[in-house]
Amino acid sequence: MLRAIARSNVFKQHRASFKAARFYATAKVALDAKLETPTDVEGAAQELAQVRATTEQVKASTSNALKHAFQEKTGFGTRPIYLDMQATTPTDPRVLDTMLKFYTGLYGNPHSNTHSYGWETHKEVESARQHIANVINADVKEIIFTSGATESNNMALKGVARFYKKTKNHIITTRTEHKCVLEAARSLKIDDIDVTFLNVDDQGMVNLEELESAIRPETCLVSVMAVNNEIGVMQPIKEIGKICRKHKVFFHTDAAQAYGKVPIDVNDMNIDLLSISSHKIYGPMGIGAIFVRRRPRVRLDPIISGGGQERGLRSGTLAPSLVSGFGEAARLMQKEYAADTAHIRRLSEKLTRGLLSIEHTSLNGSPEHHYPGCVNVSFAYVEGESLLMALRDIALSSGSACTSASLEPSYVLHALGKDDALAHSSIRFGIGRFTTDEEIDYVIKAITERVAFLRELSPLWEMVKEGIDLNSIEWSGH
Repeated sequence: MLRAIARSNVFKQHRASFKAARFYATAKVALDAKLETPTDVEGAAQELAQVRATTEQVKASTSNALKHAFQEKTGFGTRPIYLDMQATTPTDPRVLDTMLKFYTGLYGNPHSNTHSYGWETHKEVESARQHIANVINADVKEIIFTSGATESNNMALKGVARFYKKTKNHIITTRTEHKCVLEAARSLKIDDIDVTFLNVDDQGMVNLEELESAIRPETCLVSVMAVNNEIGVMQPIKEIGKICRKHKVFFHTDAAQAYGKVPIDVNDMNIDLLSISSHKIYGPMGIGAIFVRRRPRVRLDPIISGGGQERGLRSGTLAPSLVSGFGEAARLMQKEYAADTAHIRRLSEKLTRGLLSIEHTSLNGSPEHHYPGCVNVSFAYVEGESLLMALRDIALSSGSACTSASLEPSYVLHALGKDDALAHSSIRFGIGRFTTDEEIDYVIKAITERVAFLRELSPLWEMVKEGIDLNSIEWSGH
């Protein structure tokens, strides 16, 4: 009993302290203060704790750049500026509001069709399916829920190839696809499926003539992603769809980075299969979808066996909370499209101008055929991992989150013809709905100062400043 009372008192104390501290605290640092290199997150957290301001001081403070760089939240430590939107986007609060009711009252299995608990969640699932279909002008019956874009991509490549392999055993894709598409394509060799991996040019674009010439009588599928997850390049999807329809070949596109962000009409673009992921559009993780055309009908071999809940193509009980959150995120993408597009393009232009004003920097990928929310820049004579370590107050990536554990340079940048040194020096910046001007200003300042700092440590940089051609140097082995 005494133990229970003690626990209750401790809980009340924690709750009171949490309510009292529910604001972002920040050190008062002038906007023109020199940024230290490298940033010590733990040290910054301790410093912030020592100079923690009162609520009134925080409200009165006009110098709040570091407020965003280190968002101190009780229980979560320090939070860096988030510019990794291609890895995942923050969940929109309106999406969370939609999801919460499924964890209390609406807990029925949407596949239970004999009582009201199942009927009400089924209705919500179908409403979400309609919102998702509307974004790409698809029929609601053509949307199949999956666990995410990786499953959707595997479903498209393996499902189509295995169903048609007796008559058509060839598929075409590109060398810059997402890792899950490349690995799914390679795995089909055990099914005696032949795969053609198309090259791209130095801008990351597919050559349409090469693609058309690669199509054979036994080709069943062409898979080309809409927006590249590392360099933001937008492929000519409509033209590719036209070529595939002309040759009666199914066309699949991985639209995880494009869905809701660039205009897509599956009918106008002759797309037969399209992969989507919820957490790339400010929705929850763990849910995605695949568009599968009904007319002309695309046939698939299911890769998951079971009750066949999703029109026989994908088995497994759906999670109504995730599906509903996904649907609300899709609805908001349509509603906020104009505002999101203008906001992201403006911040992208500011960031790109700021970064390219640093000498010996270059933008990776086509500047014309490009989604502005993904900016990939190479900083010559700086090692990418060193730069990331020097930017601990900014959440960035040197490439795809799915391959970030590897120290190998990006295979996407290699496909563009970049050498190892330049590929290693490249950083991806992701801009989204909740990115602010203040954050972009801070990032430009931080990058400029820390690139200069790291270059001063490099003997190669000294040679460059002295005008020495590095290609003329004969390096001796040891």
